[in-house]
Amino acid sequence: MFIQGDTIFLRALEPEDLEFIYQIENDIKLWEVSNTQTPYSRYLIKQYLENAHMDIYSAKQLRLVICDSVDNQTLGLIDLFDFDPTNSRAGLGIVIKQDSQRQKGFGSMALQMVMDYAKEHLYLHQLYANITCDNKASIALFEKSGFTLVGVKKQWTRTNKGYKDEALYQLIF
Repeated sequence: MFIQGDTIFLRALEPEDLEFIYQIENDIKLWEVSNTQTPYSRYLIKQYLENAHMDIYSAKQLRLVICDSVDNQTLGLIDLFDFDPTNSRAGLGIVIKQDSQRQKGFGSMALQMVMDYAKEHLYLHQLYANITCDNKASIALFEKSGFTLVGVKKQWTRTNKGYKDEALYQLIF
């Protein structure tokens, strides 16, 4: 899979992405947003990559790699998860790995590309995102992209500093 934008493109996972995914999945700072509590081994990620060829209807998820069109640099990942074709909806998550690459519009472009793909090719009716209420950058990104706050789950996410509220954002096409 290959979705081309003006300055970025989205592509399917490749075996060469093992180290990049390993670094993201084992970055403790990201565990809170990904609901991860234990490290992933390279072996487990390799197995995951070997099964990444499954289509979204079988796997109920789709993970794409965000790449810079100029130098082919791998920037991050964007996921459709909890894919529900019966109700025409899916969850949406995104991460740009390097702090230095954030706030440059890559996330916004990737989000728009996946929204278009979800609507035009998967025929989804809605997307949703779960965002901790203190994640101002993600909230701004999703609101800018047309997502609406539909509720707040109180003390939803446990962290080493206590519990955090989690906002539920929804986009209906």
